[in-house]
Amino acid sequence: MTADGPISTSAGHIFNLFREQRVQTRRELIALTGLARSTVTQRVDALLAAGFLREEGVNESAIGRRPKRLVPDYEPKTILAADLGATHGRLAVLDGSGRILAETAVESRIDNGPVEVLGRTVGHWKELLHQADRSAGSVCGLGLGVPGPVDVTTGRLTQPPIMPGWDAYPIRDFLANYFDAAVFVENDANLMALGESLQVYPQLPSLLFVKVATGIGAGLVLDGRIYDGFDGGAGDIGHAKVSAAEGKRCNCGAEGCLAAVSSGAALARQLAAKGHSAGSSRDVVRLVQEGNGDAISATRDAGRVLGEVLATSVSLLNPAALVLGGDMALTYEHFLTGVREVLYSRTQPLAIRRLHVGTSQLGDQAGIVGAAVLVREQVFSAAAVDRALAVAPQVPRQQPARLTAASDT
Repeated sequence: MTADGPISTSAGHIFNLFREQRVQTRRELIALTGLARSTVTQRVDALLAAGFLREEGVNESAIGRRPKRLVPDYEPKTILAADLGATHGRLAVLDGSGRILAETAVESRIDNGPVEVLGRTVGHWKELLHQADRSAGSVCGLGLGVPGPVDVTTGRLTQPPIMPGWDAYPIRDFLANYFDAAVFVENDANLMALGESLQVYPQLPSLLFVKVATGIGAGLVLDGRIYDGFDGGAGDIGHAKVSAAEGKRCNCGAEGCLAAVSSGAALARQLAAKGHSAGSSRDVVRLVQEGNGDAISATRDAGRVLGEVLATSVSLLNPAALVLGGDMALTYEHFLTGVREVLYSRTQPLAIRRLHVGTSQLGDQAGIVGAAVLVREQVFSAAAVDRALAVAPQVPRQQPARLTAASDT
């Protein structure tokens, strides 16, 4: 019992006490939970045998006989992460702690359909596993970010505007043919928001992340958790209607969408019409970085239009941080300056009084970091660990070695 109430004491919950660094030894675990020494020994032994915990030296700060220190054993476990955008993606292999072992950036058009895109993704993951000297059998989970609304309970997309052929496609079933591990699918902006929130701003209770690249999407993290919305459509601001886009057709087929004037694809079309070499959001970034006047002006104007939509979002949500990511965040502050101009002038003072506004610190890695965090929080949850232990082979107790270990508490 603690000030917060009783502590759950299954093996999975005990593992998470070690993950949260609330305890480091059997002795501390007994003191915190009130469990009998024999119960602690049984559950810790199960976690050690299944590879969730390992012994690492002794607790130097302890008085008297120093007990053995126990830590989560993340290193042997492998996570596969992929952040797939409209025209390019980033994939990685990480260990269970979230440390990147191998990664690559790829050109990949999401509108080529799920079979081709997922097939290529599997191929890239296999190459990265080889580079990282990891086996497919060590994979404990896969995290996949996609540029559309996702029903996270099924892992399927729901009417994605720019992803023909992906609606309700069984992504988990496809990937299960190649990897015997849990698969988690999320919107790409949501994963970027999660990565940025937990890695860069862990002290802040809320973060709104806006990805502006080929399209526009947003992710919201509240108290360390992604807010998906009722049907997985939270954050789909790229298709909000704005007056500046009246009569302009969006990639989704509708007219008047924010993405039709403020996305990287829209800016590329605008600059190409003026005779500049621009076929993608990356070309827009290149032109801005080269000091092209038309590109800089168009980029600031696009930021101002986005600022109108974000002024409403910030007034409604009052987040602690507003972070811009995606290709357009690389435009030497020009896009961000346009956003700030309108955001600060059209938002109530209380909502922006302590609001942090900036660009992504994780950059291109935000999505894969978020995907890895999502996998870790799921596969190392108390319930998931308990399920894994329920099907794990039982390791016979060794005499007297186990008795000696127990006496070290």
